[in-house]
Amino acid sequence: MSLNVVILAAGQGKRMHSALPKVLHALAGKPLLRHVIDAARALHPACIVVVTGHGGEAVREALAAPDIAFALQEPQLGTGHAVMQAVPLLGAAATTLILYGDVPLTPVDTLKSLVGAASGGMAILTAELDDATGYGRMVRSGASDGERPASGASDGERPAWGASDGERPSPGRITRIVEHKDASPAERAIREVNSGIMAVPTAYLKDWLSQLSNNNAQGEYYLTDIVPLALADGVAVESATAPHAWEVLGVNSKSQLAELERVHQRNIATALLEAGVTLADPARIDVRGLLSCGQDVRIDVNCVFEGDVVLGNDIVIGPNCVLKNVCIKAGTRVEAFSHLEDAEVGAHCRIGPYARLRPGAQLDEHVHIGNFVEVKKSVIGAGSKANHLAYVGDSDVGKNVNIGAGTITCNYDGVNKFKTIIGDGAFIGSDSTLVAPVTIGAGAYIGAGSTITKQAPPDKLTLTRAKQMTVDAWKPPKKAGTLPAS
Repeated sequence: MSLNVVILAAGQGKRMHSALPKVLHALAGKPLLRHVIDAARALHPACIVVVTGHGGEAVREALAAPDIAFALQEPQLGTGHAVMQAVPLLGAAATTLILYGDVPLTPVDTLKSLVGAASGGMAILTAELDDATGYGRMVRSGASDGERPASGASDGERPAWGASDGERPSPGRITRIVEHKDASPAERAIREVNSGIMAVPTAYLKDWLSQLSNNNAQGEYYLTDIVPLALADGVAVESATAPHAWEVLGVNSKSQLAELERVHQRNIATALLEAGVTLADPARIDVRGLLSCGQDVRIDVNCVFEGDVVLGNDIVIGPNCVLKNVCIKAGTRVEAFSHLEDAEVGAHCRIGPYARLRPGAQLDEHVHIGNFVEVKKSVIGAGSKANHLAYVGDSDVGKNVNIGAGTITCNYDGVNKFKTIIGDGAFIGSDSTLVAPVTIGAGAYIGAGSTITKQAPPDKLTLTRAKQMTVDAWKPPKKAGTLPAS
């Protein structure tokens, strides 16, 4: 089945109290609208059209891509009016799936079920809510009003909070959607609500949109009003039910954004647990990208994973660590409060606590990077150690090198960066300063407190140290006005 996707993203989001368009607020590290676009792409549609309005230019700049077309809704006159703006960009022979840019967590499998349900007509995605206040109820044939929950959110705000995840047998075909304000007491007892997400044959959609009226209190064109038009044309209105209510929840406020973030993170944590990852507390992990884990991975509390993170087998991540675009091989331990970004870490390394690996850090196996050590754009050979209070930048460090406490590579002259090369087996004494460009030969020893500006030959001791002296006549300074001791 050929598929068009229309994503409605024109809302202002007044309750967000932000200059940033609502659909650009981040959930799990990426804009709400990006989540929806990614789900749409997984369906391999013929086209994706994003309808923008408030902050449209910012939305286009943030999410422009070759496979995305944009349509402008100005002014904003309801959901039906929003879809009208996309119509000229839609292939008539396809089914059109209508999504919302502030409903980020609808799974691809749920969308596939919805599209499949529309094969014989149009289909609406529904969900059941414990409290359906404010949402459009799905009225079905063959059931008395109030007995069967009907699905749907009202045409305004996105789906509700405090929802039930239970399943419900369908009582019959959808006959209409009644908005909360227009519903009778019996209809308000219905718990099945309209999510607003629907799949419609495009040829029918274009015809029905042209018949919509804005003769209502809001003066808007409601997409839900195509339901009676479909029934009048003898087109079946089918449904697919979201297995979990969070699949159709939308974001209208910072509070709802925070709640949905927790829902999403708990879903990720559950998937990690089911895959065999040990989490000290599933409620205290944040994954803002893709986290891939091997066997016997243990993750302590308050860790944040951003971008693409790959953890091999038997890896331990201590508490309060941040890992961004990192690949770590088997048997490595990352101790508490360490920050790793755009780095590669070999097998059986020890990182931290309080260590920082900056972009371009590449560690071979059995490397130790200890507390308050920073490594940037450097290759560290197997078995080398920098256990405390050091900076290694723009360097090639060989195997089995010991870098003492307080050592720094001076790689920057204020304009240009220069490289430090340290050969295999070298020993760098504490509080040494290596002024790049400089080479430390294999097996060389650098005496503590040295400033090295020239090549240090291999297998020799090199040091720069002023002669120690004591000044016998020296007296400590005194504050002005201090009286002499009696």
